[in-house]
Amino acid sequence: MIKKILIGFCLFFSALTWAQEGTASPYSFYGIGDVIFKGAVENRSMGGVSVFSDSIHVNLQNPASFSHLKQTTFTVGANYNNLKLNTTSESEKARRTTIDYLVVAVPVSKKFGASLGLLPFSSVGYKIESINDDPSQQSSRYFGEGGVNRFFGGLGYSINAHLSIGAEVNYNFGNISTNSVEFIPTIQYGTRELNSSRVNGVNFNFGAMYNRKVTEKLTLFGSVAYSPESILNLDNERNITTVLVTNNFTVIPQEEGILQKSTSKLKLPSKLVFGTGIGEVRKWMVGTELTIQQSSNFANRFNDINNVQYENSTKLSLGGYFIPKYNSFNRYLERVTYRAGFNYANTGLIINNESINDYGITFGLGLPLGGSFSNINIGFEYGKRGTTNAGLIEENYINIFISLSLNDKWFVKRKYD
Repeated sequence: MIKKILIGFCLFFSALTWAQEGTASPYSFYGIGDVIFKGAVENRSMGGVSVFSDSIHVNLQNPASFSHLKQTTFTVGANYNNLKLNTTSESEKARRTTIDYLVVAVPVSKKFGASLGLLPFSSVGYKIESINDDPSQQSSRYFGEGGVNRFFGGLGYSINAHLSIGAEVNYNFGNISTNSVEFIPTIQYGTRELNSSRVNGVNFNFGAMYNRKVTEKLTLFGSVAYSPESILNLDNERNITTVLVTNNFTVIPQEEGILQKSTSKLKLPSKLVFGTGIGEVRKWMVGTELTIQQSSNFANRFNDINNVQYENSTKLSLGGYFIPKYNSFNRYLERVTYRAGFNYANTGLIINNESINDYGITFGLGLPLGGSFSNINIGFEYGKRGTTNAGLIEENYINIFISLSLNDKWFVKRKYD
């Protein structure tokens, strides 16, 4: 088991060096890019609901859940995204495959649990072209790539059989680069602007989880998580130069360019998540969760973007799971976990006076592996973000996500030497 984890870490760190593009959305132009859902496939398949945790799955959204683990868990998740971009007159398609997270969680004692992990926090990845039919008018091409990764460590503690608390520290790091070229075909030269930002900073997440039986079979669940406002430090570079744009759109710099360097600070808004659910343990559960984020305090990396504003964002999630018979020995499908959910979000982004909203429906399966507690989790999401109003882009997306969760017992004291 340890060898598998070490090999997994090596593969994952290698994958990060490839600078994977986690999005193809033009909305990733703003801020630090698309903020990626921080959650395991198990929770994502339930619309993002995280009010429930058990002894063999890692709940990445609330650090209090780490105290519930009874076995060491190693989990890695990946996502395939199929995106269709629509305007009032055109449509394009894009695809991305990414690694979503790699996490190791360990039950340190009967009351304590700890976790370490690495995952992307935000992603930038867009290619936009606006070629004017009139060669005497301006045309533009825009590119962006990079993002912010997050290394985290968390600790959960069970106060008693009903209440647990937890805390998590996150180190954020990464690079974002954007490239814009503007030119008029009938004029020999155009202009290129290169912007890059090196990002780093620390933020925290605190959580609590509660459960209590309300009848002989039914258990009530509750959870709350809070991330206070924090600061990201940015080292920025901007290079503006004259370029020659060839007929096949190759860009050839004509001079060294003007280099501007600056440092800035970007606020990560505070976030409050609270939810509740009810169910029969190892049988079924339904829950709902509300996320409130003070996004109105957010800003862009640069101050000369005029068509965007930010408002406080909210997200509502609803979902649950069902297991026909978790301890069935002769019918595999009865041991499968069936999940489904729905979520709706006001993202907090306002472009051309239009709020950018996002909603999706999810389904998933938890497939046990042999006679162990390990499992494969598969999920599917269909959703829509944005609008074609005000010259904007509507995104219709399909996500297929999968995770491998391996469980084992560590730190077991041997009875015999």
